[in-house]
Amino acid sequence: MAKEKIKFKDWSKRRKIIFFISLGLLSLLTLFIITVGSYVIYVMATFYRIEDNLDISKDIHNKSEERVQLDEEYSISTYNIGFGAYTKEYSFFLDEGEMLDGTKTVGKYGKAVSKEIASKNTYGAASDVKDLNLDFLIFQEMDIDSDRCHHINQYEIFQKELGDEYSSVFCTNFHSAFLILPFNDPTGKTSNSGLSTFSKFKMDSAMRRSYPVDDTFPNRYFDLDRCFSVTRYALDNGKEFVLCCSHMSAFDEGGLVRNKQMKMLQEFAKGERDKGNYVIIGGDFNHNLCPDAPTFPSQQKCPGWVGNFDAKDFVGYTVEADPSYPTCRSTDIPYEEGVNYIVTIDGFLVSDNIEVTEVKNVHSDFIHSDHNPATMKFILH
Repeated sequence: MAKEKIKFKDWSKRRKIIFFISLGLLSLLTLFIITVGSYVIYVMATFYRIEDNLDISKDIHNKSEERVQLDEEYSISTYNIGFGAYTKEYSFFLDEGEMLDGTKTVGKYGKAVSKEIASKNTYGAASDVKDLNLDFLIFQEMDIDSDRCHHINQYEIFQKELGDEYSSVFCTNFHSAFLILPFNDPTGKTSNSGLSTFSKFKMDSAMRRSYPVDDTFPNRYFDLDRCFSVTRYALDNGKEFVLCCSHMSAFDEGGLVRNKQMKMLQEFAKGERDKGNYVIIGGDFNHNLCPDAPTFPSQQKCPGWVGNFDAKDFVGYTVEADPSYPTCRSTDIPYEEGVNYIVTIDGFLVSDNIEVTEVKNVHSDFIHSDHNPATMKFILH
């Protein structure tokens, strides 16, 4: 009888333990569901697309009254500054790759490792182009207020560093709610990440054009806005010099979205050329601009995000890019010369009424970004 009572008491204790453990697990599961559900609601509630044909002329900071002239030689650079994150040791969580031996690789971080590094790279990138003393400068992945660059206002830094000689305008490429990926280093909230244009000449107008993106559910909440900016400069012959800063999608499986973006850019380019305007479209195309040139030495296979740019689709235009030195490195692994996949994806589309006298990439060795600047000299005829 005593033994039976002991067994009964033991079973009662076990039942209590099981009950409290189950209650704890249920509470944790409920908390998890509430947290995930709240986050989904937050992302959906704060989501919106930036409108197309958005006039941003009011944001122009004109510091010069000088006008662009025909038959004068000018210089330009395009530079993706990578929101100040990319030291040579940095890798980006969305970038995946494969070594020649078949080893799969994937990046690590979602934001700059520290505010000090983001600041150092931002000032370093500004110095890279300031020393070139060019007439026009266009930039991609320049953040004004984002967790990923520790809330450094990179546009303001470039304005100060480049000085009062340059007029400028900023164009928001995308914004995002707080992004929890990657879990080891959440990207956080991006209030303003965008493109900027600097010039030694008076800008007459500026506009933001929205590229097509993936709007299927649920991808629409994770495929960030993409755009190109259009700044216009009136000429004495009644035409315009049209300068565009573009940043196309990169991590687009199958390239379907990028194909739509390319189609839109073709239609825009044709329309401007039909008007007799002088057009330069520069930026980060996320396509190999020199597909017929020899590849650079590497221990990695070509990643899936690198498509080949087809120049024949842009009638009345030429692709101007320097095949002798790369403008972009793979970011699935830290940078090591001769190991990473490297390619020229930064350059210019130029209408055939513009003479190009020089195209040259800057040998900055990916010190301040995962890109190197690309430069060009040209004359409007």
